[in-house]
Amino acid sequence: MTGLTGPKVGISVARRTALAAQGFADPRPVSTPNRRHLQRVLSRVQVIQLDSVNVAVRAHYAPLFARLGSYEPALVDDAAWTPSPRRPRLLVEYWAHEASLVPVEDWPLLHSGAKPRGWWRGYHQLIDRTPSLVDDVLAAVKELGPIGAGGIERELTGAARRVPGAWWDRSEVKKICEWLFGMGQLTTGTRRGFERLYDLPERVLPADVLARRVDAAEGARELTARAATAFGIATEPDLRDYYRLSPQASKQAVAELVEQGVLEPVQVPGWRQQAYRHIDARAPRRITGRALLCPFDPLIWERDRTERLFGFHYRIEIYVPEPKRVYGYYVFPFLLDGDLVARVDLKADRAAGVLRVRGAFAEPGADRVRVAAELAAELGLMAAWLELDGVVTEERGDLAVALRAHTH
Repeated sequence: MTGLTGPKVGISVARRTALAAQGFADPRPVSTPNRRHLQRVLSRVQVIQLDSVNVAVRAHYAPLFARLGSYEPALVDDAAWTPSPRRPRLLVEYWAHEASLVPVEDWPLLHSGAKPRGWWRGYHQLIDRTPSLVDDVLAAVKELGPIGAGGIERELTGAARRVPGAWWDRSEVKKICEWLFGMGQLTTGTRRGFERLYDLPERVLPADVLARRVDAAEGARELTARAATAFGIATEPDLRDYYRLSPQASKQAVAELVEQGVLEPVQVPGWRQQAYRHIDARAPRRITGRALLCPFDPLIWERDRTERLFGFHYRIEIYVPEPKRVYGYYVFPFLLDGDLVARVDLKADRAAGVLRVRGAFAEPGADRVRVAAELAAELGLMAAWLELDGVVTEERGDLAVALRAHTH
């Protein structure tokens, strides 16, 4: 702790601060959640991650369920992909943490130069080699968008040229679309299933948003301030990771926000690095309620921070060979009254019409009787939300027997 400055904040206070910042101190709506509730969640988390895995539920729907309970997924779809005059677009896609939905007003910040170029920069040789194809793709989108990469290929070549195979086996047209997306020359107009349909930003975003110019330093400051709002209390590397800023841009932004009084340096016992608390962050006396957190929930994105806050070691095991998995393929940590007390490997088995618990595990010291009852209730709520008939708990895990007493 040598060299750290600021008042000391106990780990319990830090945990409650972080949970409140993420919206877990807010009561779930009594009525059906509406756009106002969605905006409240967005004001907390700032970013909703997208991911293609659909073994339980798409990643962009799960964080709202964790905070709001049962809601209509169309609430997200309308805000991101099917706006109307009565319900204008609230969200746009871009690379924020990873592929993400972000508030439309944040578009200029993400294109300010504060973020380093992403993986698509590796396509620059293709872009340099085929400038006419880049122009053709833009022209096709302008004429036909919103349109998928396959549709553009058919328009330009008469037949899709993508060779079946691994996800990275992309056609040249798809690579150019992704490069243009990364550069901000294309965005997602809508989606068909989970397929991205590209469109021009000027047909998707308000003119005043597109007209705003932000330099890299201001962009880094504003993104870091948003990360601090979402985290409540965090180290500089934690804040940096939220929008994947460069170390240099992040450190400068944090220093400037401290000077402006937006961030306050604090010390958290057990944290080896300097911590910072947002000036508006609050620590309620207690956190109550329960939530299932998908692997891409922003509360647990930064695995080291999750362990520092909750003493909860968590790794996603999707890419681990099945015999080597410890907990399972798609594991949801279970939050109960401010602590991570269990984890469940979930699968929405639509053929059988059930939410299948493939493994259930209690954390050391957890009250298994109470945890099982509360977890069963939340799983039942999730099953109903997913329009499944019930919950089936399999035998794997030290919480399975207690949980099966409350499920089928």
